[in-house]
Amino acid sequence: MKRIAAFLLLLALSVAWSMPANAQKENRSIGENSREAKRAAKQQQRYSKKQAKRQRKAAKKYQKAQRKAAKRQRRRT
Repeated sequence: MKRIAAFLLLLALSVAWSMPANAQKENRSIGENSREAKRAAKQQQRYSKKQAKRQRKAAKKYQKAQRKAAKRQRRRT
């Protein structure tokens, strides 16, 4: 009895694994892929803008710290 149950479970799992999970993605039209590419490009552009803003902010912070350190150094002498 246990052997039959184990065999049926194994059979069901092997059938489930053999089916492709993303079969619908393979049959997309060209327009959908184009839209997806535009969306990905826009997202990448947003990310690069954010990254550039972070870099500018870090550079300003660094310059401010340098000016402050130079000011302190002048006061000590």
